[in-house]
Amino acid sequence: MNKESKTTIENEELMESRLEQILNDALIKATDTYSVPPQIIWVDNSTIATLGNFSASTGKAKAKKTFNVSALVAASLSNGTVLNYRACLPEGKRRILYVDTEQSRYHCHNVLARILKLAGLPTDMDNKNLDFIGLREYTPAIRMEVIDYALAHNYGYGLVIIDGIRDLLLDINNAGESVEVINKMMEWSSKYDLHIHCVLHQNKGDNNVRGHIGTEMNNKAETVLVISKSTINPDVSEVRPLHIREKEFKPFAFTVNAEGLPEIAREHTCEQQSKAKSSRISYKDLTEEQHREALSAAFKEAPIKGYENVVQALMAAYEEIGFKRGRSIIAKLLQYLVNDLKLVIKKDKIFFYDMTPMEASCSATMIMNKRTPESTLLYTVPIRKNVDKVFL
Repeated sequence: MNKESKTTIENEELMESRLEQILNDALIKATDTYSVPPQIIWVDNSTIATLGNFSASTGKAKAKKTFNVSALVAASLSNGTVLNYRACLPEGKRRILYVDTEQSRYHCHNVLARILKLAGLPTDMDNKNLDFIGLREYTPAIRMEVIDYALAHNYGYGLVIIDGIRDLLLDINNAGESVEVINKMMEWSSKYDLHIHCVLHQNKGDNNVRGHIGTEMNNKAETVLVISKSTINPDVSEVRPLHIREKEFKPFAFTVNAEGLPEIAREHTCEQQSKAKSSRISYKDLTEEQHREALSAAFKEAPIKGYENVVQALMAAYEEIGFKRGRSIIAKLLQYLVNDLKLVIKKDKIFFYDMTPMEASCSATMIMNKRTPESTLLYTVPIRKNVDKVFL
């Protein structure tokens, strides 16, 4: 046996051993016992954070998201109440890691001072339970490595804040990068038994969380909070739950006082949002599996010629999975499938699903020449339908 063959066999044995270990670790038995994840942060009597999970807050630019998260951190640092956040981190999990990826060191220092003031702690001395790091000047890969290193080499973290999760990846609409980052959040929170709270912007044109990373976060996070400016008083910001596993809490509002600290806007009444409007999801909230299910039904293993034909096919197919929308929304959905998710390819007024650009180009040429052998047509793997789920 030559050296190369021996190395290959050794690598295969190592991989098999690793997979065997993962399988054993992942096995859940009926005889196992698990404790309820410790609850650490509440709004009123609704739990918004537990150890071993992650959550997020989102909002448009200048909605005062960082002021809001400062209050959440201050409550956790003092194990008390700030704004409507009440926290109780258990012994051994009192330390907090705050990671800022967006602001200069000067502005990061201002946030640090604000947290200490809100927690009722001195601002002229470091606090052993709060580590604040600014990673603005580094690449996404280095930021991920630094966070990973900090968690692996420091004990006692119960809460981690990542203010600017979009800066952990190069392209917020890249499905692979987004899944990798969210998987890392789940790995860190489980492995180190802590809670991670991420901050992410909303789209400028609508109320959806930005990018594919936002969609993944909505699907996996324990709680997602929305911070928005009041339409009645622009000096007031409102906080409400977008997604929450516990019962929903009553929205509350805050303003920033003369000292630069957030405080409850007691005279303000939060605006009532239409339940139908707030619960109506966007096509960007659908998972890739749901998109593929609809696309498999729409294309029926063949390309579609003509814009109107593909729009009508998508309308019918997406209605089958419970996402019934009008023509204008489906037209935007088609743009999203072509330009962002790149699940659909357009060539010479012909639309293809599940093909590479080169395959689609060759197929389009043959179709235009009225030669469409079976080898150029699309073949998709059917996905089990889930027609009992309806998206409002």
